[in-house]
Amino acid sequence: MEENLGKNTVRFSILDRANQISKAKSVEFDLVIIGGGVTGAGIALDASSRGLNVCLIEKNDFASGTSNKSTKLIHGGLRYLKQFEVGLVRESGSERAIVHDLVPHLVVPEKMLLPLIKGGTYGKWMTSIGLFVYDFLANVTGRDRRRMLNKKQTLIKEPLLNEQSVLGSGYYAEYRTDDGRLTLEILKKANEFGATIINYCEMKSFDYDENSKISGLQCKDYNTGTTFQIKAKTYVSATGPWVDMVRKKDNSINDKYLHLTKGIHIVFPHEKLPIKQSLYFDVNDGRMIFAIPRGRTTYVGTTDTNYYGSLDRVVATKADAHYLLNALNHTFQSVNLTIEDIESNWTGLRPLIHEIDKDPSELSRKDELFISNSGLISIAGGKLTGYRKMADRVINAVLKQVSPDLKRKLKRSRTKKIFLVTPLIKTDKEVQLYQERLKNRLESYGNTDSYYAAYLCNTYGRNSDLILDHSSTFKKGTVEEKLIRSELWYCLNYEMTNSLADFFVRRTARLYFNIGSISKHLEVVLKDCKTFLSWDDKKVLDERKLMNELVQDATNYYDQEFERL
Repeated sequence: MEENLGKNTVRFSILDRANQISKAKSVEFDLVIIGGGVTGAGIALDASSRGLNVCLIEKNDFASGTSNKSTKLIHGGLRYLKQFEVGLVRESGSERAIVHDLVPHLVVPEKMLLPLIKGGTYGKWMTSIGLFVYDFLANVTGRDRRRMLNKKQTLIKEPLLNEQSVLGSGYYAEYRTDDGRLTLEILKKANEFGATIINYCEMKSFDYDENSKISGLQCKDYNTGTTFQIKAKTYVSATGPWVDMVRKKDNSINDKYLHLTKGIHIVFPHEKLPIKQSLYFDVNDGRMIFAIPRGRTTYVGTTDTNYYGSLDRVVATKADAHYLLNALNHTFQSVNLTIEDIESNWTGLRPLIHEIDKDPSELSRKDELFISNSGLISIAGGKLTGYRKMADRVINAVLKQVSPDLKRKLKRSRTKKIFLVTPLIKTDKEVQLYQERLKNRLESYGNTDSYYAAYLCNTYGRNSDLILDHSSTFKKGTVEEKLIRSELWYCLNYEMTNSLADFFVRRTARLYFNIGSISKHLEVVLKDCKTFLSWDDKKVLDERKLMNELVQDATNYYDQEFERL
């Protein structure tokens, strides 16, 4: 694999925002991307690393939509075999290993147990054959190949399963990640290749030339309230659930349109659901859900229901929570979980392509391109795992619109060989050794939290050293306060953090996996944000209000969804 552009971490700072806006106003780009989720991020990296001059804008924060609301797995899509989507499984299976190699501290091997239950959907032979085909399509080798376990072996792997109903299990390999962090690291790498990347900047309308082709975007910067134009040779919309709204602005909506489905995940303190092993198990209606231990917590998901509500405030309902609780209590009959045991939740939308007379779980997860007469290239559908391949397909469409001279100057796609994080961690062994070094260093600082070293390593990789080094500059406060203030400093200077939600939700995932730390550290984080970002009293009030709303939605279950405006 190639080395990164440099040995040192490259600045990607909200404090440089004015320079990014100035460039966006003054340069005609080769490509403008609307949407800062994983798809847009992947397109930005592929395009900029080939030599295109790229600008990406996002109306909220990066990964604030679907790309921060997945099951947080880089997986091959085992269940898609049931729908005979062999191509999707083959592509996803091969891609997961590639992404793991590009960022091993963030895409972590995760063995998965698929219990075989009396009266369950899958029998032993169907499971064995299915996992064999899954491994074959994904080119899985060595110790990661599937194994079939008997009842005794299964209960050793996961004692919490019901001894009376378990017959055995399949045991196979997947990868766990943080989807929001993965999106951010891809964007940071695109920034290293020269891409101009701006969050909280919304495309409000299109400008057109005399041939009805898009000639520019009218954009609004929410930090300053100002509007400006961005011009480019080509335009891509990678806006997930908002794809059809952008197409309507372009008057290019047609008989191909989105079908949105909703998925929720619920999070428990690990002691409430103390599984030893990640599982993928049957639900009575024929679906399957995941239960995955992560640090102090265990998270479970997901649901799959049609969605017609608000795109900007997607929440979990009581029916959603009880669906997952019933599945858990049926599978793990000793836990007796209730809605009060849930610590937090997240809820996301899948922007799938509409197909007549299909249930939500039957809809294809394939991506699809829509190309309008105006030149707008829109991409919808797809999976987190396939972001590189989706980017490649989009760039191929972009190249059909650029001049032959520009096309000849461009390199071929090389994202398969671009490590995503500087400084490098190249192997799982290096991840383990670095995490152990972090643990020892934290203990010397007086931090004895057994999870914190793993959290830092899986979140920031070797950039954790920058955070620990900077923490010594804070003279007041507890060790824990100094560390979180140093995390914030890093996220402001190197990760384009622009709000409390950016930090607590998408940079650190504390809203989901350590929600108690938000109330504990909100004031000290807010105080530093006010200082570094020059927030006035109104901005402080607005930030506090939004953060409180996010905590409310993550800890409550509504009777119904919010209506779409």
